[in-house]
Amino acid sequence: MGGAVTSWDGKLRRALPAHVGPDWRSAAGWLKTARQKTSRRRFVSNYRLRVHLAHLRLRDFRNYARLDTGFAPGFHLLLGDNAQGKTNILEAVYLMATLRSFRGVGGAHMIRHGAKGYFVGGNVVGQGEREIKIYWSARERKLALDGQPVKKLADYFGALRTVVFCTEDLQLVKGTARSRRRFLDLLLAQTQPGYLALLQRYMHSVRARNALLKARVTDEAALESFSAELVKLGNGIIRARRELVPKFSPLARLAYRRISNDAEELRIEYQPSVKNDFAVELAAARARERSFRATLVGPHRDDLQLLLHEKSAAQFGSEGQKRTLAIALKMAQAEFLTGIHGSPPVLLIDDVMGELDVKRRSGLLPLLARSREASGQVFMTCTDENWPSELGKDLQRWTVKQGTIQRS
Repeated sequence: MGGAVTSWDGKLRRALPAHVGPDWRSAAGWLKTARQKTSRRRFVSNYRLRVHLAHLRLRDFRNYARLDTGFAPGFHLLLGDNAQGKTNILEAVYLMATLRSFRGVGGAHMIRHGAKGYFVGGNVVGQGEREIKIYWSARERKLALDGQPVKKLADYFGALRTVVFCTEDLQLVKGTARSRRRFLDLLLAQTQPGYLALLQRYMHSVRARNALLKARVTDEAALESFSAELVKLGNGIIRARRELVPKFSPLARLAYRRISNDAEELRIEYQPSVKNDFAVELAAARARERSFRATLVGPHRDDLQLLLHEKSAAQFGSEGQKRTLAIALKMAQAEFLTGIHGSPPVLLIDDVMGELDVKRRSGLLPLLARSREASGQVFMTCTDENWPSELGKDLQRWTVKQGTIQRS
């Protein structure tokens, strides 16, 4: 399958740690402008055709000993009882796109019981056809794109773009700031070709600087050198996040209004760790850093504040509001990617519709309809009892049972 890239999963795991009016005109206007601007970039022009997963191959992945299945564009409904392997298919597709599991687990957890490693691969059709191959074991990791080993993660991102809707999304609202930073970083990595490399270099500087702060005797010259590098790289990350939030916010506000039927007003606020001058604030924190033996200032400590009626959604929101907000953030992510690239990402929906009442379901349907109209691709898992009939009959149904999948 090509040469080994022994640290690709570790790199990604480490790396991915303004008020705008809420009305539709703000969101639609930005999307139109984004398409006009990005259509001039060579990066975007390579990805403007509709992209879909045409074939999926699994070996010893979760409960799948072997799977070889082709998928057309359109809406795929994966039906079956619980614990049969429906979510595992979505996890494999997401892994191909991001090299991560949306369940928050490492590679060892995805190996089938008794096997030494797993293989996930497939063919992605867009502008031509691309082949992805991923192998993971305790001793060997391989990542290949079109038969060539991947040496830089930035060269890999964009081969397949996905947005997943799952129960773990609640951590975007209820979880730590790290979850929200990862959300911002993934969105920027999916839309700005140089962002992932910038983030990797920044996190390398943070780790090196932390190692110096933990040493018994501090190398002051080295510490100053890494501090200067940290400020330079960190300012680029702060700038990218600061520019992203006002563009993303109106899409999230609109999505939340649709799902909640205008029940509450959503506001999203970027909260950088650096308030004014990064270099000055980093120097001022030096005494505290020596006590904590860690870098205490920088974009690795940023947060995204989510407010409903100007109150923290995490602290004061109900469970229903939090779930609605998590889904709205993912809907906005999908709309944002569509606006940038001109075609919808592959949507992976893991039994989310079953958690929503009929009114809140209806807010999600326009996103699915737009994906269908654009010949996009959607994978949704359901049991036979809770699949949403309002999706209509124009579906490709699959039965998933005990690690096998068959077209119904």
